[in-house]
Amino acid sequence: MRKRGMLVAVAAMAMAMAMSVNAQKAYEGTKFFDNWYVGLNGGGITPTSHSAFWKNMRGTVGVELGKQVTPVLGISFQGLTAVNTSMSRTAFDALSLTANGKINLNNLFWGYNGAPRLFEVEAVAGIGWGHDFMNSGYGWDNSYVTSRFGASFNFNLGEEKAWSVNFKPAVVYRMDGKFAQQLNVNKSAIELLAGVTYHFKGSNGKRYMTIQRPYDAAEVAMLNDKVNALREAVAANEAALAESAAVADQLQRQLTECQNAPKQVETIVTNTNTMSLESVITFRQGSVSISADQTPNVERIATYMKNHPKSTVSIKGFASPEGKIEVNERIARQRAEAVKNMLVNKYKIDSKRITAEGQGIGNMFSEADWNRVSIATLSEKE
Repeated sequence: MRKRGMLVAVAAMAMAMAMSVNAQKAYEGTKFFDNWYVGLNGGGITPTSHSAFWKNMRGTVGVELGKQVTPVLGISFQGLTAVNTSMSRTAFDALSLTANGKINLNNLFWGYNGAPRLFEVEAVAGIGWGHDFMNSGYGWDNSYVTSRFGASFNFNLGEEKAWSVNFKPAVVYRMDGKFAQQLNVNKSAIELLAGVTYHFKGSNGKRYMTIQRPYDAAEVAMLNDKVNALREAVAANEAALAESAAVADQLQRQLTECQNAPKQVETIVTNTNTMSLESVITFRQGSVSISADQTPNVERIATYMKNHPKSTVSIKGFASPEGKIEVNERIARQRAEAVKNMLVNKYKIDSKRITAEGQGIGNMFSEADWNRVSIATLSEKE
């Protein structure tokens, strides 16, 4: 009786320590269907005394269903059956069903960090029902109460800790007859089991409990202030973007009006012996084709050259500064050649009277977009 009282006192002390450790933190994934596991065990069992240890060992197999109630406390239900090695007609000579309580010693003494360790040790104690077959059928005469005291050495594998490999030594007592209330070593057996356990995923998305971060009212208030400040900044930025978009639309309208405005042809007298006539042909961005609204400016040159057979024309193409230099040089040259080709092909002006060359990026006008032009300059000696 004294021995049993000491065991009860030790168990009560361990449970009190476990509850104290567990009360210090809040955990996620503690619902009823969280932290369940299932295991498959196998090994051997041999009498503790009055028997050869290895010679009289019998094989035993079984399954286990359990739940981790807290990071420290767990429960499981285990069923085992022993392989018959006697002359009896039964394949299995004993069956035991046990309810176990478990204490995770790592978490009890060193605390729980939010995930299982690679290696953990559990203290296990349980009580259950046993039955011997041995040609006797299923009557209650061969049924008895059992108790189990042992340990479980667990290796938790994988990043998610879904699988565990376990080694489970234990001493199992048969508590029947006159000494039903005592732990008699002569009615005990040493059980050596090894197994593999699979842990099911819980409501927190993990296969184990996670530590819940405590609520901090001051931190939440600070975060709300930051969120409100960011919202105000976003509103101010949206207003600035709307204003910038309005300015951009206005500038685009002004640019379109300038591009579509009729071009002026100016006659410049440079000296008493030479008369110069200049015509400007504009191009759209990236284009080397003469649009319909610019054709009159080319025809003006052609008409003058037909009326003045000795006149010549110098065509210089320009590009605006956007883009790469080599691309702008090519576009400028193609714009000059486009005017020349229209004079030759459409108005039948002799190509010998025309010179065309690209000048690259133009700087004749203050507006950069206005420099996408070809300038044709007519010359004739009097």
